[in-house]
Amino acid sequence: MDGKVARSDALIARIAERQHGVISVAQARSAGISDDAMRARVLAGRLYRVHQGVYAVGHVALSPEGRWTAAVLAVGRRSARGNSVLDHWGAAVSHRSAAFLWGLLPIAEGPTDIIVAGGGGRAKRRGVRVHRSDSLLLAQVTLRRGIPVTTPARTIADLRRALSVGWAGSVSARELRKAIRQANVIGLPTGDEGGGDRTRSDLERDFLLLCRRHRLPRPEVNVRIGPYLVDFLWRDRRFVVETDSYLYHRGKAAFQDDHSRDLELMRLGYEVLRLSERQLESESERAAGVLAARLGRSLQS
Repeated sequence: MDGKVARSDALIARIAERQHGVISVAQARSAGISDDAMRARVLAGRLYRVHQGVYAVGHVALSPEGRWTAAVLAVGRRSARGNSVLDHWGAAVSHRSAAFLWGLLPIAEGPTDIIVAGGGGRAKRRGVRVHRSDSLLLAQVTLRRGIPVTTPARTIADLRRALSVGWAGSVSARELRKAIRQANVIGLPTGDEGGGDRTRSDLERDFLLLCRRHRLPRPEVNVRIGPYLVDFLWRDRRFVVETDSYLYHRGKAAFQDDHSRDLELMRLGYEVLRLSERQLESESERAAGVLAARLGRSLQS
């Protein structure tokens, strides 16, 4: 009997070693380990429940990778058809959690975001945020550190959609810009056109340089007004400037979102001026003149 227990323990350990310390009951069954054997190990303190049907092996102090893998195991329904990563796992890390896994954003506490195709996947799990998608393609799920995750391009696309409609699992506009910049820095494909487009920090720097060059009052930068984070604010004048680049403000949805946002800011009593990347570069004198007029200053060069 002891030899059988030892063999079972060794098998469980091998599976968990590949999965950052976690194993599902379904995996144990497929490896020939009975439910009674699993329960015995739980009672003996060798397995610790993470989610229903998913256990940590040996200890409960999981790494982020272990938590992400456990969430995938808890939600995914594996398919016998197909050889893709999504077919094999039935779910993938997505949205904020995918950005953490790819190294696009610093890891933060919160629920693990998991995406499943169509209406698949199991019921809600504590600590897991499930996203069901009819548009998820097999090619948009890959492996990173042995964990199924949406590709960088799909991750960025999901974060954009979540931000535009205020879905759970979204990031702030600033975090989205940071994620895109980081993907560009480390050479991950994001699916964006116009790869030579300037980063958001470049635009902010150039705008502040324009203000200094023409001796305009320095605005506050990245200020929250209600639910919105505006680029620049002169609080005493209730004057907002937003600097737009094609990379971050393209497409019909972004166009509508920007105008809806501007309308709400005006309703709150703020004047809003949008300056494009091109205007900052090739029409900087005109832009400075408009700013000076709005701020009640004489233009200085």
